[in-house]
Formats: sequence, C-alpha cells, structure tokens
Amino acid sequence: MEIKTKKKSMTNHDNSIRISGAEAVIRCLLEEGADLVYGYPGGAIMPIYDELYKYQDKLHHVLTRHEQGAAHSAQGFARTSGKVGVAMATSGPGATNLVTGIADAQIDSTPMVCITGQVASHLLGSDAFQETDIIGISTPVTKWNYQITKASEIPEIMAKAFYIARTGRPGPVLIDITKDAQFDSLDFSYKKCIGIRSYTPTAKLSNKSIEEALELINQAEKPFVVWGQGVILGNAEDELKIFLEKSGIPAAWTILGLSALPTNHPMNRGMVGMHGNYAPNILTNECDLLIAIGMRFDDRVTGDLNTYAKQAKIIHLELDPAEVNKNVVVDVALISDCKISLQELNKKIKTKVYPNWIKRFDDLDKIEYDKVIKHDLHPKKEGLTMGESIEMINKYSKNDAIIVTDVGQHQMVACRYAKFSQTKSNVTSGGLGTMGFALPAAIGAKMGAPRREVVAVIGDGGYQMTIQELGTIFQQQIAVKIVVLNNDFLGMVRQWQQLFFDKRYASTEMVNPDFVTIAKGFRIKAKRVEKRDDLETAISEMINSKEPYFLEICVEKEDNVFPMIPSGASVSDIRLE
Repeated sequence: MEIKTKKKSMTNHDNSIRISGAEAVIRCLLEEGADLVYGYPGGAIMPIYDELYKYQDKLHHVLTRHEQGAAHSAQGFARTSGKVGVAMATSGPGATNLVTGIADAQIDSTPMVCITGQVASHLLGSDAFQETDIIGISTPVTKWNYQITKASEIPEIMAKAFYIARTGRPGPVLIDITKDAQFDSLDFSYKKCIGIRSYTPTAKLSNKSIEEALELINQAEKPFVVWGQGVILGNAEDELKIFLEKSGIPAAWTILGLSALPTNHPMNRGMVGMHGNYAPNILTNECDLLIAIGMRFDDRVTGDLNTYAKQAKIIHLELDPAEVNKNVVVDVALISDCKISLQELNKKIKTKVYPNWIKRFDDLDKIEYDKVIKHDLHPKKEGLTMGESIEMINKYSKNDAIIVTDVGQHQMVACRYAKFSQTKSNVTSGGLGTMGFALPAAIGAKMGAPRREVVAVIGDGGYQMTIQELGTIFQQQIAVKIVVLNNDFLGMVRQWQQLFFDKRYASTEMVNPDFVTIAKGFRIKAKRVEKRDDLETAISEMINSKEPYFLEICVEKEDNVFPMIPSGASVSDIRLE
C-alpha cells in the first residue's frame, strides 16, 4: 500500500533523531494529538511504559483495573470528545482482554487505536510465555491491524493507524509491537498520513442521486426520516435540523442517533426499534417515503425484513457503501458523508407541511402515553420505577447531562426517557450489547467532556461485570455519578423469560452484595434509595456533588419495558403490554 504523508511540526524534521522504538511510540501519540491513554502494563509492553514514565507531563496515562476497562474507557472518551481513543495492554491475556471493547467499537463505529505488546520476534509462533496471536484474533473486529517487528516501521504504521481509525466510517485499529522492536533504535521523524492509495474514506456524491432523492421527497405525502449515529459521527447535526425544519418531515432516531437533535424539537418523534416509541414504529409501515440518514437498518430497528416498509420508497444517506442494500433494498442511495448529502438536499428542498400525517403521530403518541408512559413516569404503585428515576435525573441535570448506559432494561428505559439538549450526550453499547460497558465508558466520557455532568445508569448485573473500575474512579478522582437501578434480576432476560418462556426464570435472579458498602470501600460517597419519598433528595444530592457519587435505586423486581416488538416480528406488531 502506498501511503501519502505530510510533515507535522515537532522537534526537528530536517534532521531525524536516534531514539528507541518505545520512545517512538510515545512521540507518535503526541504527534497525533493524543494526550490521554488508558491501559495496563505488563512484561511485553514494559519498554513503552518505561518511556511513558518520562513523558508524564505530556501524556496522561489512566491505569484501569482491567484491560476491558481500558478499551471501554477509550470508547467513552472518543464518543464525547470526537477524538481517537487510545488503549494499551501487554501481550497474551492483556491483549485478549481488550477484544470485547474492540469488537464493541467496531460495530458502533468508534475511532480507537489499541497498542499491544508482543513477545520478541524470534519467539513468534513458539508458544512463548504470554504469546497470543492477537492479529489473528482481532482481524474480524478491527478496521485494520498490523504487527510491527522492526523499530523503523513504527512512525509510518502509527500514522496510518490514526488515519484509518478516524477517517471514513470510524473504527478500531490494533497495532501489535514485538518487544525487540520496542528496544531497538531508529532514526525518528514523523509524517502524518493524509491518504492511502487503496483506501477511499468518502465517496464522491452523485448529482444524479441528489436529483432523484429530491423528486421522491417532493412527491411524498407521508414522508418519514430515521436517523442514526452517522449524523453525529459526520458532525451533521445542524444540517439535519435544517433539513427537518425546512422539509417539515417528522423524524425518529436509532439508539445510537439519540441526542443529535434536541429531545424537545417538534420534528423529533422518538425512537424506532424493539423498545422504541409506538408511533414511529407503527408508521414505518405506513409512510410512503422512508429517508434513512446515517443508519444501517439493524435488525433491532427493522424487525422482520419481509414486512419492513414494503409500501415505501426508500432513500438511504450512508457513508459506507457496504451498508447500502445489505439489509434493505433502497430506491436511491446517497453514498457520501451525510453532512455533504444533507447540505446538497437543503439547497433545493421545498418547504412543506404535513398536518394530517403529523396528526397521525400525535394520535399514536397519546395511545402510548396512556398505556405506558404515564405509568412509567407517574406510577401509582408503591415500588419505584426505572422511568421515574430517569425523569428525576432529567430534572436535576436540566436535560444537559451525558447519560452513559449499560445493556438491558435500564438501557432501554434511559434511552426512552432521558432528555438531551446537545449532541454527543448518549453513550451506550448499541450493536454488540456489552454488559459491563457503562462504568468504564463513563470514566472516558467524563475525561472527554470534563465540564459536563456524566451520569452512568447501570443495571445490577452489568455493574458487577466491571465493578473493579471503581478503583480507577477513586485513584483518578473522576467525578462521575453512578446510578444502579437494582431489581435483583438480569432484568431484560427475565422479561423475555416471563413473556416467551412461561416465567421460567432460569439463572436470572441475582443475589447481590451491599453495593453501598463496596462504593464506600473505594471512598466514594454512596446512598441507597428504596422509597419514593427519598428519591428526589438523593438525586439532587448526587447531581450537585463535585465528587464521584454512587446511588443505588431499588426498583420494582418484575417491571417490564414496553412498548416491545417481539424478536423477529414486524414493527407493526409492537406491543404496549
């Protein structure tokens, strides 16, 4: 592959300097603007950590308590900062412990560079102590990976890694560096990568496709927009807002698209998907034009593909050509950065209103409110609900917090009821559905947006998968707020067991420890709430705290999340109870 490069200022580009491969790695990170790295040291990466010790004033290293925590923290940082997250680990189990976070980043298009140490090159393939073929293991879940065996390769490969991670559809890159390459020396100079011959991050937008899309939009009587995370990754929030306001088209979001448009915007009609809102799911199968922006028609959004939007013409604004016509065959594809596509549409789109179509949304919204929402947010039963807990967080964060969620019932409830006023406010594991994501991701999210309030909303199951990262929060004094919605169950699995397996609650009931005592053991302020009368005071105290804070909210054990589309069913088959 031919790599195009350009020089970037650092010490002395006219005359290269002789340094070790390990120091070259640190200098490469600094050249790429990386001043924060999450990781865990070990034998095969020790030379890099030794050099890192000398650069502590320029490159801040966060020692997580597990390598998975390092990967998720790097993800959280990338999602709120818009920068490339960086994680480091040693060979063998250190490297394999990163894989869950790498896989999560791949499917959720999160830019991340992971650096792993490796045994010396002469030991490769010998089953040496802590040797694992991390290149082979990570190939299916990385955008690109590469094993460096010579120090001289480091600058070029590191430049390429950051370029690939951040351009086009973002994703994770893994660079594996043998120990001898770290010890060996090279003549170091750095040239930033600006292009690779065989890699085209963004396709040129077709003018013909724009005209075809405009024709379909102007003819439509019941148009509907579904947007995804591509809007956020493409920094196209303003363009989306202009498009919706000018066109008058109602819109809904996928779980990763949440917060691209303020929650209270009149064109924002809620969430599509398995636990999405009633109106946008039902009306997906009634619209005459579906405009998909920066989303990939995931199965949790479409349900049964044989019945999905068959009555509609479909326009797909998508950066990655591999996603076009993969799940849903479309009539017009605008293959480019959605910011560019929306800008072109906005130049010529006609201003319209659709009163009867909008009223259809309003009528279905009222049905959902009466059947579901008012009982979630204003319950008459004695036990606390997840919905009212999220609503109280909205109140005291003034709809301006970054909400980081784990995976399960609490995730769906938080995404349904959290209110946002600015973008990059929803951080969750979408495609992979990784339990244990939220606590370490919240660490990265807070460090990526230090001036914003960050609230991690977690279930009692997922919380215990990465609970050790309380140690990272304590050591770094990261002022994240942790809310565990505790129903003493693996709630989402239990819901499926109740609805589809005759209430056979096999291995889903949790016998939990004293979470408050554990938090206090890490010197984190902690409180437990069991009664509604205590909820508002506790959340107010948590949000107003300038330090890390843990709050356990004991909620109803057998509450279910509705609406719900049963797995494999049509979006029209959405259930309200």
